[in-house]
Amino acid sequence: MPLIKVQTSVSAPDRSAVEVMLKTLSAKLAQHLGKPESYVMTAFEPNVSMTFAGTSDPVCYVEVKSIGKMTPDCTKAMSQDFCEQINDRLGVPENRIYIEFADAERSMWGWNGGTF
Repeated sequence: MPLIKVQTSVSAPDRSAVEVMLKTLSAKLAQHLGKPESYVMTAFEPNVSMTFAGTSDPVCYVEVKSIGKMTPDCTKAMSQDFCEQINDRLGVPENRIYIEFADAERSMWGWNGGTF
C-alpha cells in the first residue's frame, strides 16, 4: 500500500547507506500512517537530471502514496521527518526537496493479482 519513492540529482552513496536510508524511511512511513511495514515499498533513483529554482544544485523529489486519507497534520509531520532524513543521508538541503503526497482509492492500487 504505502510507497515512498526518492528521486535525486545526487550520486548514490554506497549500497549499504542506501539500504539504511530506505529501511529508515520504510519504518517511518509505516509509523506515520499507522500501517504495517510489511506493505510499505521504497524506491531510490540517484543521478536523475533535475533542476530547481533554475539551478542544477543538489535537489530531491519524493513521492508518498497510500490508500486512505492523509491528514494535513500527518503530511506536515512526514514532510519534516523525511526532509531531515534525506538531508542527513544525501546532503540535499531541505529547501531543495519537494514531496508529493497522494491518496489512492482502494480500487486504484493493485497487488497480488487484485486490488485492495
